[in-house]
Amino acid sequence: MCRLYGASPELTEALKFLARETKAKGWWHAYSEIPEWFELFLGMEASASRLRQYEAEVIPGLVQSPAYAKAIIGRGLVNEPTPEIVERRTAVRLQRQQILTRRAPKAPNLEIVLSEAALLRGFSAQIMVDQLTRLLTFAERPNVSIRIAPLAAGPHRAFHGSFVILDFPTETSAHDPEPTTIYSEHPTGALYLDKPSEAETYARIWADLDRGALDHIGSSRLIQDRVKEWSR
Repeated sequence: MCRLYGASPELTEALKFLARETKAKGWWHAYSEIPEWFELFLGMEASASRLRQYEAEVIPGLVQSPAYAKAIIGRGLVNEPTPEIVERRTAVRLQRQQILTRRAPKAPNLEIVLSEAALLRGFSAQIMVDQLTRLLTFAERPNVSIRIAPLAAGPHRAFHGSFVILDFPTETSAHDPEPTTIYSEHPTGALYLDKPSEAETYARIWADLDRGALDHIGSSRLIQDRVKEWSR
């Protein structure tokens, strides 16, 4: 079909990969404790071509270090999970990060705006030094952008909380892409918003964050300063 319709070699390889993937369940189906509402997000995250994420309190899962992931998962929401559950949930979180280095389909572009508060609110100094150093390593990847919204910049339009904007690729010129979807997670579930008006609202919120965040050089310097502070 690709030859018949004159698809490019890159698109042909991507479609062949997707065809193989549809014959098997997603890797996350091996983890029975993952709630259905989060399974949906994992599938969308794996299919997205661009991810824009704002986080106010914690380091986003896609760029967490193993020690940080284990520490935050171990906190739990009501009761502390067992060590076995912590290990399995940490494995899920780290496996998600593989989308950033995959070859086919093309790895998505990940753009993160992170509140400076997330650099200050943490666990042990050892965990935080490891995590912030890992942030700097992630930021060196060509498809990853990590920028900091400094506390000194004042209020912004994302005061309602963290979110992810997912954009999806256009497979062919004759097929409309999946609509831009906003994912907002809560302790007992999540919201999935895909109306054009909702996407436009979050696009304006993101633009406001983009204006207020430090550039890549300034963000790296701020992270490095926080590493030094945690190292004292």
